Amino acid sequence: MEKKYVKQLEDYIWEIGRGFRKGMRVPIRVLASKQIFDTMDVQVFDQAANVASLPGIKDYSYVMPDGHSGYGFPIGGVAAFDVSDGGIISPGGIGFDINCGVRLMKTSLTYNEARDKIKELVGSLFKEVPSGVGVASKHKLSDSEFKEMAENGTIWAIENGYGTKKDLEHIELGGKADWADSSKISQRAIARGRSQVGTLGSGNHYLEIQRIKEGDIFDGSVAKRLGLFEDQVVIMFHTGSRGGGHQIATDYLQTFLASMEGKYKIKVTDKELASAPFYSDDGQDYYKAMGCGVNISFANRQLIASKVSEVFGRVFRGDPDKLGISTVYEVAHNRATLERHDVDGVEKEFLVHRKGATASYYPGRKEIPKAYRMMGSPVLIGGSMETSSFLLLGDSGARDTFCSTVHGAGRTMSRGRARKEYDGNKIKEEMLKKKIYVDSASLAGLAEEAGAAYKPVDEVVETVDRLGISRRVARFTPVGNIKG
Repeated sequence: MEKKYVKQLEDYIWEIGRGFRKGMRVPIRVLASKQIFDTMDVQVFDQAANVASLPGIKDYSYVMPDGHSGYGFPIGGVAAFDVSDGGIISPGGIGFDINCGVRLMKTSLTYNEARDKIKELVGSLFKEVPSGVGVASKHKLSDSEFKEMAENGTIWAIENGYGTKKDLEHIELGGKADWADSSKISQRAIARGRSQVGTLGSGNHYLEIQRIKEGDIFDGSVAKRLGLFEDQVVIMFHTGSRGGGHQIATDYLQTFLASMEGKYKIKVTDKELASAPFYSDDGQDYYKAMGCGVNISFANRQLIASKVSEVFGRVFRGDPDKLGISTVYEVAHNRATLERHDVDGVEKEFLVHRKGATASYYPGRKEIPKAYRMMGSPVLIGGSMETSSFLLLGDSGARDTFCSTVHGAGRTMSRGRARKEYDGNKIKEEMLKKKIYVDSASLAGLAEEAGAAYKPVDEVVETVDRLGISRRVARFTPVGNIKG
């Protein structure tokens, strides 16, 4: 990165001017400490510049502190498009794992009470929640049942006996993208989706048993309202729309590539950013199909949450309700959402793409479930399996980022390089020494997810906390981990 294009506006805010790459319509804004900024791979800035050249983009092409190179958009990339002025929709700005997200569940158990059961819990959860590449679902759905799920998300899962309506009060979008239309997804997407319902997957997907250590609650009043306390056992898991979402993205990338230049006169600097105007027929079809991917992921997490409650009840020989097992919040990344934002004193509708970035709504926004609306939206940040995860809360500084924040620690090296540099067996041994029990479908998968392959999550979280985008509420330390 040539210094002449970069300007540090203040601590944690960097701007890369439009002169950096030909065709940029807006500057790039990077949110990062100096250390993180200096170690970001150059491809992140190239990809952010490509995003900055897309039609209808407003204000900035954002890179969050967990930013690293991805497909089309950088992971940790955010861009808002003015849909009244030719703004586009792009599968590359959403991702293949549509609406990939995180759920936090709490219990009434203390770590001291659960300590001797952690190993058993990990083993049972590993058996009950399928994980790994291409793993098959235990749920046998017909095509019509899957399409119902794709249109109704968490609501479908609850109506079929997985959880209760109370869960909906603590899930982003109420657990359903109401714009979904299953007639817009292919038979191939249905087939792939059906085969992976209720599975965890691989890569950075995980199911973790965690504890809140002494001193790891940063906002006592908010934690109390959420039912969190020191030494508490909580559960956090991260997964998405699996093969169904992947196929939806694949299908529409091909559609957009075929129609983009001839039909819509859109030229992009990277074909991975294939796009269509949001209000075109193709753009609307993809938006409705993407909504199905959103709902598939919501239902998937609800099925896993139900299994988590079942396993805890069995291991502790008690009613899950009496164990205090319930959802604190569920929030996703990898989505494009229509939202109203005030820009230059004018409120307009924007399609906000968050690729590996999380919504962070400041208090009062209608997108926040009523239970939390006046607090700000809860934000769940996963670290690596060897480090901490966080609960944050949307704050007023998010007005400057189209209500967007980080989604995790962010990788510092590719999965391939991590597999070469780290040994899965040794990582498992080291984690056990730290009293973190782990079960994985693949030792290579453990190597890919080595803590050293990620940025320091505390520093990533400190960035958005200092900027007032999302403020820290609590930190969670892993004691048990299931990986694909």
